[in-house]
Amino acid sequence: MSDRKMTEAQRAYEAKRAAKAGMSLEKWLTEKEKRAAAEAREQAVATKPAAPAKKPGFFGRLLEKAQKPL
Repeated sequence: MSDRKMTEAQRAYEAKRAAKAGMSLEKWLTEKEKRAAAEAREQAVATKPAAPAKKPGFFGRLLEKAQKPL
């Protein structure tokens, strides 16, 4: 979060959270950005569409036919 995007109230809130965590405000904001980026990456991986089912090969189709009743 850039300083120019934050209002004074937001900056004070983040400063209070940083003090509670024992960090400086700048370090807190960089850690917060890193966590947000990591969560975004995890979200992107989790929502990745599954690959379509692969058509069975030659031997797979033969085994299916062999197991079907006559």
